[in-house]
Amino acid sequence: MALFIIHNSLSNRKGQATFSFIFLVGGIVVAIGATLAFLALTLINSSFGFRAGERAAAVASAGAEDALIQLIRNKAFATGGYAVPVDAATATVIVTQNSPLSSQATIESSAIVSSYQRKIRVVARVNAVTGEVSVLSWKKVVF
Repeated sequence: MALFIIHNSLSNRKGQATFSFIFLVGGIVVAIGATLAFLALTLINSSFGFRAGERAAAVASAGAEDALIQLIRNKAFATGGYAVPVDAATATVIVTQNSPLSSQATIESSAIVSSYQRKIRVVARVNAVTGEVSVLSWKKVVF
């Protein structure tokens, strides 16, 4: 009888060790799975953010190019702001004459795509006699 109790006690300890080992391995597998899921989600979000930022920059560029076309058509073109729709986004464009110097125009175009905002500032020379428009600078504005 005593032999049976010792044998039964040893087999319970083996079962407890196996049970603990299974929980340990299961916990490690769950931790690895959660880490991989987090990394995948982070990668997807950063990729989406990059694309949205690049889309906003393209829409802002389209607004600046539209303002240059307006200046070519009308050398005195100036506005406090107008909208240029580009697909589902919109560029807001402001054209200021004689800024920063006389016979120059400053174009500021900004666009927002999914909370990512980009802004472009273009300075162009406008010849008052010939109406020729030449771009002096084209810069992305950091804010």
